[in-house]
Amino acid sequence: MFGFPELWSFLLALLLIYPFVTLVHELGHAFFAWIFGGEFKFSLGRGKKIFKKGPFSLNLMYFLDSYCEYAHLKWNTRLSHFLVHAGGIIFNLGSVFLLNVLIAKGIIGQNPIFLRYSYFSVWLATFSLVPVDYGKGNYSDGLAIYYVLRYNEWPKLTG
Repeated sequence: MFGFPELWSFLLALLLIYPFVTLVHELGHAFFAWIFGGEFKFSLGRGKKIFKKGPFSLNLMYFLDSYCEYAHLKWNTRLSHFLVHAGGIIFNLGSVFLLNVLIAKGIIGQNPIFLRYSYFSVWLATFSLVPVDYGKGNYSDGLAIYYVLRYNEWPKLTG
């Protein structure tokens, strides 16, 4: 049953854990864009901008959506664009793998926060792979990856 104690757990997940999962996801895209010599910017949330530092910005509703955009990769190949578009998924699943290894080796203990983080990371990675055209040239990671692999096209990343 969903009661008052579960409300705190829900708020923790909504306001802290999920935004951290999306931050890791966007850092994955940005990391691969940076590795391949690209320009990038990414933002967490929607609404009024409350913080900006370099290519990163944070918006008032930081728990609602995020995006990363990149351009002008120095290494402009099918593989480099594939890795940029898949970077968020790689980072999400890689972080879950790393958490599991650290727990299995006894370096960190099991904690419900790690379980929630892992759940949201796998959820985000899975749904990022669903091929969706959001309109105005914005695609899900899955559809962008499809265009890169199938048509050798470099769609704009907003994932």
